[in-house]
Amino acid sequence: MSSSNNSNQPVVPSAREALNKFKMEAAQEVGVNLKQGYNGDLTSREAGSVGGQMVKKMYPERTLTFPRTDRTAPGHQASVSYIAVLTF
Repeated sequence: MSSSNNSNQPVVPSAREALNKFKMEAAQEVGVNLKQGYNGDLTSREAGSVGGQMVKKMYPERTLTFPRTDRTAPGHQASVSYIAVLTF
């Protein structure tokens, strides 16, 4: 792996401020107190919950449920769920 392929850097350097704001909003939603700058005192659980909240907002998952006739029991209804993840 080359050192020039660092995935920790934003693709658009001017987006750093927006990413920091997004991270702060996600932390507030899950109840984690972030400070500006270094946050090395966070537990793994806290840091993971912030990152997880960010991913949840970036890539929302949608679930749709439809009733349909049950093929194994005539006259009965069954629910069918479809999960869709939006990717870009």
